Amino acid sequence: MAEFDVIIIGGGPGGYVCAIRCAQLGLKTACVEGRGALGGTCLNVGCIPSKALLHATHELHEVHENFEKMGLMGAKVKVDWAKMQSYKKDVIDGNTKGIEFLFKKNKVTYLQGWGSIPAPGQVKVGEDIHTAKNIVIATGSEAAGLPGIEIDEATVVTSTGALSLAKVPKSMVVIGAGVIGLELGSVYARLGAEVTVVEYLDAITPGMDAEVAKGLQRILTRQGLKFVLGAAVQGVDKAKGKNTVRYSLRKDESAHAIEAEVVLVATGRKPFTKGLGLEALGVEMLPRGQVKTDSHWATNVPGIYAIGDAIIGPMLAHKAEDEGMAVAEVIADKHGHVNYDVIPGVIYTTPEVACVGKTEDALKQEGRAYKVGKFSFMGNGRAKAVFQAEGFVKILADAATDRILGAHIIGPSAGDMIHEICVAMEFGASAQDMALTCHAHPTYSEAVREAALACGDGAIHA
Repeated sequence: MAEFDVIIIGGGPGGYVCAIRCAQLGLKTACVEGRGALGGTCLNVGCIPSKALLHATHELHEVHENFEKMGLMGAKVKVDWAKMQSYKKDVIDGNTKGIEFLFKKNKVTYLQGWGSIPAPGQVKVGEDIHTAKNIVIATGSEAAGLPGIEIDEATVVTSTGALSLAKVPKSMVVIGAGVIGLELGSVYARLGAEVTVVEYLDAITPGMDAEVAKGLQRILTRQGLKFVLGAAVQGVDKAKGKNTVRYSLRKDESAHAIEAEVVLVATGRKPFTKGLGLEALGVEMLPRGQVKTDSHWATNVPGIYAIGDAIIGPMLAHKAEDEGMAVAEVIADKHGHVNYDVIPGVIYTTPEVACVGKTEDALKQEGRAYKVGKFSFMGNGRAKAVFQAEGFVKILADAATDRILGAHIIGPSAGDMIHEICVAMEFGASAQDMALTCHAHPTYSEAVREAALACGDGAIHA
């Protein structure tokens, strides 16, 4: 008899959520984690610590830029970097210890160490081999570097190193204008660093609504970030305490260079599956390193599943969580489901950016007739009162049925407001359904209702 019904390898958002759900469904469950703390990249060196620093530096911005406007007078606040790092660590510890408590509460066995799969039904942790009827690979991802750039996590860093720099640098070059680059670039720009973002493509935030991307770039530029777009980075040279980033502009192949104390390589992430023994097991992989799975998250090897960043799809913690719950249902002989058309994405800059569903470009490529309802936060009383009136809500609805197809928000609390639209899309709601729903005043969410009204006869406050 197997020791466990299921063993999950990886204690990140996908893995720990999967473990808890498996236990709740009556399965004898274990979770393997080698980091020394549960929560994966997200809680330890990703989502949570970056949000702590974003929050702290946003408050710093408010003190310096807006307090006097509100009649809050006093000496300018100074930054104690060591204390800010301590605050960040307390946030991390509180979250990771919370998962350990949840494991104990739900009777999940926590196996500490790096796991591998020597044979189907077996998981090796250290020198011990545990048996399980089912194994779930939830090993997440790691930073993807660039050829010719040596990462030392001191002055040439990934997001991991950028969260724990020895000091606030005077200058920083961020390679990559995606979510990670813009969030951490914002942190250090608020702390006083001169930040330049170098991006290979001709626009920031690849894949996002083009109008939102342009608006966000304008706002971040006003906040002090500089952008070099259409630039191919060739390498980074280190000398005399400085790093020189060499790049060429794609439009004319002209060569350029820029110096900085710190270089953040934020060019995306790749699946982390090394050391699992998947090749020897014959687990089928995809060309970009993801584990290949079917619609039930099963690999070609019976009894082995995979979820999260280790498989195809957006590398988002909440996508991994959804898959973790779904595969637990599948293993427990129930129906597991993930609606991949309704997975939101958020950038936690100020203002925040959030999206779900289709973009206008995608709908045009599909040849689908659609209508646009848009409302600016300049017409939202709450946003104006707190100096957050930049940005807008855009809702895309089917031209014939009025069914909501997608939404894109740049503005205050966009990451929270997007979920109203997610729920509406999950239930197949129309823009009119949202427009007829009473929203409390004064709230940021009124802008969502106004955008829905704009899909019909028109917004009230536009």
